[in-house]
Amino acid sequence: MLKIFADFDWDEFWSDEDYSREEYIEKPLTKQAIASVEKELGYKLPVSYIELLSTQNGGLVSKTCFPTKTPTSWADDHIAIQGISGIGGTKDHSLCGSLGSKFMIEEWGYPNIGVCICDTPSAGHDLVMLDYSECGPQGEPRLIHVDQELDYAVTILAPNFESFVRGLVSEDAYDTSDAELNDALNCIKSGCFSKLLSRFFSGPLGVEHEMPFRSLLTSLTQTKGYFALHADSESQTAYDLQFFAHHTVCGPVDEPSYLKAYPEMIAFGDGEITTKGYGPSFVEEWLCNRIKAGLISKDAMSVLHLTGKFKDSLFAALKNYS
Repeated sequence: MLKIFADFDWDEFWSDEDYSREEYIEKPLTKQAIASVEKELGYKLPVSYIELLSTQNGGLVSKTCFPTKTPTSWADDHIAIQGISGIGGTKDHSLCGSLGSKFMIEEWGYPNIGVCICDTPSAGHDLVMLDYSECGPQGEPRLIHVDQELDYAVTILAPNFESFVRGLVSEDAYDTSDAELNDALNCIKSGCFSKLLSRFFSGPLGVEHEMPFRSLLTSLTQTKGYFALHADSESQTAYDLQFFAHHTVCGPVDEPSYLKAYPEMIAFGDGEITTKGYGPSFVEEWLCNRIKAGLISKDAMSVLHLTGKFKDSLFAALKNYS
């Protein structure tokens, strides 16, 4: 019998999808399972968390958004979750699963201050945690959002798990996609680039590439419905142009130096045209593939250099947007 959530509106809270059953939902809770997971993680789980999962042991949820007072890499006024981890270890997204709390802390570098309980649509680049840093491992943890994209920045969400669950709302409450898309497209059309890109576009090697690049960014934004760079072909061309610009303005650098400088151009650039975040793995994979393909070369000091093949490929791609 429910106590904490006795008056809770369960209509359409859990999302009934095959993926939820395959990746999240564990067998019904038992005292033995709870004790085993608490022992493995080293934390006492909140009573409200256990009670919620007594109705369904983990899964995707329909109410995915939680309001915030400060911006995150997801939005200016809220975060989004995908599912709630089940208590167990047989499903990938369970607390002790292959993609569970320990994995996110040990492999992804999230702070070792509690338990990762909610994944997000960013596929690991932000998540929600039970934070025991103030209450201790046996206390009542608060709920926090941790943003890997912003150097693991912490946003306090709720004083406890019950408050967090009751505060979740449908994404329809934040459906401003059309207005945001129009704003993004207008910005790409006439907004200012970062200082580095502006220097490139005003120079002899870049002046003819600014309008095709704006057209490229417009195209990929219209395709996605929002402004972001991922692993698609148009994003690859955008990575190429940024590398060409950085190489032209700043000269040759080694791989770590370029990856450190990359966010200054568009991801977190100081101009109006910015994605306000990025996936480092996308850029790292792009660079690795360009080196393997012989488009970017490394000298004896591991410094990166453009090749004629790289320039030909980039210029040919940009001609499609002239």
